Amino acid sequence: MQPTAWHAHERASLVHALTQAGPDAPTLCDGWQTRHLAAHMILREHQPWTQAGANGGPLHDWSDSRLQDLAATALAPGGYAALLARIEQAPASWSPWSWAGNLVNLVEYFVHTEDVRRGTWAGGPGGAGAAADQPRDLSPGLEDALWAQLRRGARLFYRRSPVGVVLVVPGGPRLAVKAPPTRPTDDGRLPGTMVVTGAVGELVLHAFGRGLHAGLTLQGDVADRAALAAVVPGPRSGE
Repeated sequence: MQPTAWHAHERASLVHALTQAGPDAPTLCDGWQTRHLAAHMILREHQPWTQAGANGGPLHDWSDSRLQDLAATALAPGGYAALLARIEQAPASWSPWSWAGNLVNLVEYFVHTEDVRRGTWAGGPGGAGAAADQPRDLSPGLEDALWAQLRRGARLFYRRSPVGVVLVVPGGPRLAVKAPPTRPTDDGRLPGTMVVTGAVGELVLHAFGRGLHAGLTLQGDVADRAALAAVVPGPRSGE
C-alpha cells in the first residue's frame, strides 16, 4: 500500500471499530459516546464550518448543538448505520480535507479509532486502562507514516511541556522533541528530561493526550514526570 493511502486505511479502521462498538459505547473523548464521535467526524469533513466553536469560544454552544443533533439521529432505527455510511464517504472535492491526505487525516483517524477501541475496553476516560495491553498490530508502512506525522508535529504537541521530552521507539528511531528549560522552577529545581518509550502508535496516543491508555514507559525524575503529566497525561506507572 502506498503511503498516501494510509489515511483511507484508518478511515476503514474507524468505521469497523464504530460498527463493532455500537452507538452507545464509551470513548476516550470525555463526554462522548461512539455516536458523538461519529457525528464529529462527519461534521469535520462534510460541514467544516460547524467546527468553528469545537474548541471553545463564543461559538462553542452552536457547534456543540450541531454535534448533539447529528449524534441523536443515531438513536433512530437505521440512524447509526447511516452515520457510518457517511463516514465511509470521502469528503467533497471542495473540502480542504479532500486535499489533505495523510497530512491531517491519518493521525485524526488513527487516534479516534483508538478512542473507540480503548474507550470500550477501559470503560471510558475513567476506566482501568486495560486496553494498554492490547494495542493493534500495525504494519511497518503504517508505523512509518505515523512516525512521519509525529516528527512533523511533535514540537507543537509538546509545546506546553515544562520539562524536556525525548520519544523513543524500542529498536527504532529516537526523537529529541524539546530540551529542558535552563531556568530553575519556583522551588529552585532545574527541570530535567522525560524519556517516553513505546511503539509508534502508543507514542502518537501520548502526544494527543491519551497516554493514560497507552502502553508506554517513562523514565526520568519523579518531579519531572509529574510536571509532564500535568499537561500531557501519561501512564499511571512506569520505570
